Amino acid sequence: MLSAAAAALWLGQAALVALGMSQLLGAGPGPGPLTTAAGFLALGILRAALAYRAEGMLFAAALRCVGTERARIVSAEARASASSSFGGPGAVAALAGEKLEMLVPYVSRYTPAQARTRLVPLLILALAFWHSWAVGVVFLVSGPLIPVFMALVGLAAAEASRRQMTEIGSLNDLLIDRLAALSDIRVLGARGRVVAGFADAAEGLRGKTMAVLRVAFLSSTVLELFAAIGVAMVAVWVGFALLGALSWGTWGAPLTPAAGIFLLLLAPDFYQPLRDLSAAWHDKAAALAVAAELEAHEAALAAPMLGLGGQAPRLQGAAGITLQGLVARGITYPDLTIAPGESLAVMGASGAGKTTLLRLLAGLERPDAGQITVAGQPLDDAHADGWRAGLGWMPQAPHFLNASLARNVTLGRTGDYAQALETAAIGPVIRAMPQGDRTRLGETGGGLSGGEARRLTLARASYGGPDLILADEPTADLDAATAEAVTEGLLSMAARGVTLVVATHDADLAARLGRTIVVGAA
Repeated sequence: MLSAAAAALWLGQAALVALGMSQLLGAGPGPGPLTTAAGFLALGILRAALAYRAEGMLFAAALRCVGTERARIVSAEARASASSSFGGPGAVAALAGEKLEMLVPYVSRYTPAQARTRLVPLLILALAFWHSWAVGVVFLVSGPLIPVFMALVGLAAAEASRRQMTEIGSLNDLLIDRLAALSDIRVLGARGRVVAGFADAAEGLRGKTMAVLRVAFLSSTVLELFAAIGVAMVAVWVGFALLGALSWGTWGAPLTPAAGIFLLLLAPDFYQPLRDLSAAWHDKAAALAVAAELEAHEAALAAPMLGLGGQAPRLQGAAGITLQGLVARGITYPDLTIAPGESLAVMGASGAGKTTLLRLLAGLERPDAGQITVAGQPLDDAHADGWRAGLGWMPQAPHFLNASLARNVTLGRTGDYAQALETAAIGPVIRAMPQGDRTRLGETGGGLSGGEARRLTLARASYGGPDLILADEPTADLDAATAEAVTEGLLSMAARGVTLVVATHDADLAARLGRTIVVGAA
């Protein structure tokens, strides 16, 4: 509203200019030069102040919009129980990062241009008909043609923008995959093929980006053509009417110089809001494409994990677990009671549901049916955060923070750091690192072998004195010595009274635990 009001103030300035010039030509009475200049300056200052305030409010609103959507995406991804079908991490990062920024020009440029288009041309059209029906007809005929052609061009722009958005996410996913597999690519000597494939993908994105730009330039060209024709027709008619060569086009009285100058000043500004709208038309197309991706992301999200997503005090009570009628992902699990301090091996064929069971016990997934009771409480949203506060987690695929080795063990928690390193038998590995436990690790554990990474996750799981450790294939793909070290670390935790649930194919490890169950068996 402020932006539209600022644009409408030009009508008053144009009237003052027309009256002042008419007086200088001796064509009639009018305000004095000082009055005209003062009035023009005052309206100009007010117009600038309104425009400045409007732009500030619009930009602040755009930042709030982007911030709100970005926080929603991050929160939803952080609490999702599994990866969504929307795309890989690159696609999600592209949406939360660069794509959301495309909402800023939509809010700060397109929406005020739309408001000005709804107000200013109608005011100018009314004033034009008041002074000359001929000028009013020119505006009335040429004005609506511009939105019609913009709408036609906009259909192509929306589709081109949608294809470009999809390609950006795909290219980001491709880049992340190639970076993660960089060492394998070098070993296999596939550098040339990978570079060529990435170049082809980048070229595809360039082509789709140029398609969007072609549509944007086309819409601007169409607008400028009709605007130039309209302004030229008004100028020709006003010129011949003031010369007396045309006697039609007014409401009986001849056109005065003041009215003619006023109409000439209004003609460009009749089309200016439409120019602004056309310039921001690509912003609308991009924003609609982003909005469609936001809807797709929300629809593709997995159900949120159990819990409220905040820190909570450790759930009090012994870490006993009871499963009753548990069903998840089409898998029916046997009723089961795990006593506090018990060590349990969960075995079964690949795909039988061992990892899913661990995720259910951690509250990372919601069961389709049945009930899990932990420490005497139902494992639900009210108790899941407190339950996880006393839980140690050893995933099958180690993942690390881009931080120091010590930070990757402690994760900002309090606990016995030395004991955690001793449990995992990883002290010699740390001492061999370039900067000891201050050595920074990449997300894939750069500088660590597979076995060393697995032992580091054991140290992380045991840090802080957990009541329960859930370990997923802790000895898989390890050499005998490393597997023995990990096994001894887990058994030492069990000896200290920690409840231990291990999903494994390792019969030797299972034999050394207190009990074994088989999931997925008929």
